[in-house]
Amino acid sequence: MLKNPAIRRYNRRVIILSLIYAIVLIAIVSLFNQHLLSGPLAYLAAILPALPIIGIFAAIGLYLVEETDEYVRMGMVRQSLWASGFALSIATIWGFLESFELVAHVESYYVAVLWFGGLGLGACANKLTIGRDA
Repeated sequence: MLKNPAIRRYNRRVIILSLIYAIVLIAIVSLFNQHLLSGPLAYLAAILPALPIIGIFAAIGLYLVEETDEYVRMGMVRQSLWASGFALSIATIWGFLESFELVAHVESYYVAVLWFGGLGLGACANKLTIGRDA
């Protein structure tokens, strides 16, 4: 399956974007910790670490477009649906708990972390389903 060109391109994109994310995040955190950013530049810098994450979302979309195997593509669509349902459900529950001051505030970028965790849940669901259908 790793010989599939769409998967190779997807993996390459995600690895490159992940490395860019790590480098940018470390640099931006360092600049903020040293109080070197302020004004509009601080806003721009604060947005920069989000861009590679957005790129990973786009890479998943590109993979879905480029994947020619309908069965494999459907597996990724199912994973994405699991991820979306999981992340949105947890974020909604937490939002209500937070609005009633029952839990502490959590930064909203953790929704992306939940979404990526949901991809893992979706992969598990696919494995269980494939095992049952085989």
